[in-house]
Amino acid sequence: MVKISAIYAGEKHCELTHGPSGSLLDTDAPKDNQGKGEKFSPTDLVGAALASCILTTMAIVAERDGVSLKGARADAQKEMNAQPRRIARLSVQITLPQTLSPEYRKKLENVALHCPVRESLHPDVEVPLVFTYA
Repeated sequence: MVKISAIYAGEKHCELTHGPSGSLLDTDAPKDNQGKGEKFSPTDLVGAALASCILTTMAIVAERDGVSLKGARADAQKEMNAQPRRIARLSVQITLPQTLSPEYRKKLENVALHCPVRESLHPDVEVPLVFTYA
């Protein structure tokens, strides 16, 4: 179990603390929802969680197999639905090393498709993943 604490700081800003490490993160409401858009919004963090979860789970498998993914990249793009206000789509562009064999690419793509964050999203949220190798 991991405790994450949030304190409302005013002006639609929250200060979050990761219990185990003490790491801090601030959020703001987005401009299109009465905020200033100065920091990650809560829904931005869902996109960030998805991108980092994909990279992390692929790296766990790759490192176990003796393969380095250092420099791999995941760019998430979030699209909101107006009514009801919720995340409609999180598309992720994943860039991996060109040197990976076709078989290993399939293995990592399958890992990405089943990362814990993606598996936790509501089925109505579209989550297309696009893989490129450079």
